[in-house]
Amino acid sequence: MPTDIVMPQMAEPILEGTITKWLKKPGDKIQRDEPLFEISTDKVDAEIPAPATGVLEEIKVSEGTTVQVNTVVGTISSDGESAAAPKAAAEKKAAPVATPPPPRAEAPAVAPSAPAPAAPAHEEDEHARSSPLVRKIAREHNVDLSKVPGTGLGGRITKQDILSFVEGATQAPAPTPVAYEPPLSRPELPRPAASVPAPAPVSRPVPAVIPGDIVPMTQMRKIIMQRMVESRRTSAHVHCMFEVDMTRIVNLRNKLKSSFEQRNGARLTFMPFFVRAAIIALQQFPIVNASVEGEGIRYHRNINMGIAVALDWGLIVPVLKTADELNFLGLQRGITDLGERARSKKLKPEEVEGSTFTVTNPGQFGAVFGLPIINQPNSAIMGVGGITKMPLVVTDKDGNDSIAIRSVVHLTLGYDHRIIDGAVADQFMAFVKKTLEGWSEDVG
Repeated sequence: MPTDIVMPQMAEPILEGTITKWLKKPGDKIQRDEPLFEISTDKVDAEIPAPATGVLEEIKVSEGTTVQVNTVVGTISSDGESAAAPKAAAEKKAAPVATPPPPRAEAPAVAPSAPAPAAPAHEEDEHARSSPLVRKIAREHNVDLSKVPGTGLGGRITKQDILSFVEGATQAPAPTPVAYEPPLSRPELPRPAASVPAPAPVSRPVPAVIPGDIVPMTQMRKIIMQRMVESRRTSAHVHCMFEVDMTRIVNLRNKLKSSFEQRNGARLTFMPFFVRAAIIALQQFPIVNASVEGEGIRYHRNINMGIAVALDWGLIVPVLKTADELNFLGLQRGITDLGERARSKKLKPEEVEGSTFTVTNPGQFGAVFGLPIINQPNSAIMGVGGITKMPLVVTDKDGNDSIAIRSVVHLTLGYDHRIIDGAVADQFMAFVKKTLEGWSEDVG
């Protein structure tokens, strides 16, 4: 019997999910636990593995459709089943007939029709490691996908891979710069056949859209829109900004990053410095780690640190639980792990809920600072700007001033003025600044 593919229940409160992409098409061979389709829920986006080995027999629910959990969205037939039917039919046709032949002359035997030629092995491989959009772009530019290196999960060829390959093959001149719209705002659509080759992507690929068209929001974008508006309506947002001299930490990182990676098997980034400084400050100012519950204030026992991660298709905030119990190395490993699994859609629903404070890093894209919206039900969020070199007035131990080139970052705190007073917010950020500028903790 065919195996049903069902919409899984990712967590207890989740009652439905939206199929955002099928990674296979009917007739494709699949292995058990191989990524089969992608879903989006109100908690997390995830890749769903195949429940059995065989052939994708039927897709019952198309992309972009939202269905209840446990709904059958497709079926898988085993290799034996798919081969058994034609074999049985052939044997039945060839079996001798027990009754005597009729008196009329026998009709000449009809030669069996030749079987359809099997698809070349490389074509099956291309389908297995590329999406329909990638194959469409390849056809438009006459590209053999077997020659395109894939950087996606399991060697899959991503849209960025094929666009980079096309750009390198055509060596097209650099396009005239146009206003860049972040890819978070629109889902990817197939590029029209008459379009020119896409420009080489910079930091993140620009989605293929047709100017003037209205495109539907993805499920994730709808959820982000809803939560951002709800947060603005719920919390009395106020922001403060502090300038922090990061020279000491920049020099420390430059000195230790090679040995840190060799010793621990993890890259040394700046994020755990900011997270650790925030944890120390939250322990001193627990109101910043609290939440409003009705007419009361919930003071959380632990610090569950939300780490905002920008994805090509949206924004997600995985949570580093009990971050206050981790040392510096544990923070670095936890932050790296959550970021990698967020980008590969491997997060579990419980890993994106329960935060008590959030850190977001717009500085990685060049922003000097940002004014982030609070991640509910948190009462505060810290934004990290880019680290840049600036001239600063430096005072030595004798009180003499001089101008020096220093590495500087601008940190902002968005806080809920309903329970956090401006004085407390400023004291909290002053504590973060003091911790970073006078860093003395072992980084492991």
